[in-house]
Amino acid sequence: MKNLVKLGFAALLSATFITTNAQSKNTENSTLWEVSGNGLTKPSYIAGTCHIMCSKDFEIKPKVMKALEKSDNFVMEINYTDPAEIAAMQKMFHADKKISDQLTPAEAEELDKILADYGTDLKKMDNSSSQGLYALISMKAVPCPQTEIKMYEIELLQNALKSKKKVYGLEKVEDQMTSINKAYDLRAVIGQLKMGKEYEILMKEMVAAFKKEDVQSVYTLFKNEKIMNAEQEKAMLTDRNKNWAEKIPEIMTKESSFFAVGGAHLMGENGIISLLKAKGYTVKPVSSL
Repeated sequence: MKNLVKLGFAALLSATFITTNAQSKNTENSTLWEVSGNGLTKPSYIAGTCHIMCSKDFEIKPKVMKALEKSDNFVMEINYTDPAEIAAMQKMFHADKKISDQLTPAEAEELDKILADYGTDLKKMDNSSSQGLYALISMKAVPCPQTEIKMYEIELLQNALKSKKKVYGLEKVEDQMTSINKAYDLRAVIGQLKMGKEYEILMKEMVAAFKKEDVQSVYTLFKNEKIMNAEQEKAMLTDRNKNWAEKIPEIMTKESSFFAVGGAHLMGENGIISLLKAKGYTVKPVSSL
C-alpha cells in the first residue's frame, strides 16, 4: 500500500493541472452525480475530484462516502492496484533522451534558471520526462509540505479496498501519457513552468470553489487559454471523455459503480455528464444520500 500511495501521488501530481480546464453551461452545483435509467437496475455515481489538497482543506463529503458504500465497485481514471500499471507509472517520469539534448544552449540556460524557482536545476532534472517537469508545478502550487498533502482518489481507493470492492480503471497509464504528450511537448511544459505563480493563485481559488461544490466557479477559473488552448483541451479532455463515455455504460450495466475522475471531465458540451445524457441516461446532481 505504501508503494501504491507513492506512485499514485506521483501520477496525480503530473495530471492535476493539465486536466483542470473546462467550461460548463450547467448551473447545478455538486461534485457528486447519480446515473440511472436506460436499463440500469441500480444507480451508479460519478464524483468529480480535486486531485490533491492540503490536509487543512481536505474533506470528502459524507454523501460521497455513502455513494461509494452503496456501489459494487470503484472505478478510477487509472487502476493503481494493477501491477502492470504500477510498472508503467514507475517509468513515466523518466526519459531515454536528456532534456538538454532537446534544447538549444540558450534554452537550456533559461530552463536552468526557471528550475531554480522550483528548488532544483537542469542537471538534476535532465533525465526526466516532460511529465516529470510538469509535476514540479503541482508541488509548487500546493501551499503546504508534501507530508501534509491529501490525495482525493487515493483516499477513496483505500476505503474501497477496505470494503473489498473491485477496482477498475477507465484508461491505461500509456493512454494518459499519450494524451499528455500530444497536448504538451517539452517547450510547452517549459512555458507552463514560467507561470508558476499563476498556478499558485489558481490552486487557492480552485480549492475554495471545490470545497463549496461551486463547480461553475471552478470551470470559470480554469477557462484560461494561457494554461490550455483548444488543441490541448481536445487531447486532455474531449478525446478522453469520449473514450470513457464508451466504457462507462458497460461497467454500469454489469454492476453499480462509483466513478472518480478529475472534476474538469464532468462538465461542458463534451463532458461526461452531457455524453451520458446523450446516450439516454438520467444524470442528476446529488445533494444528500
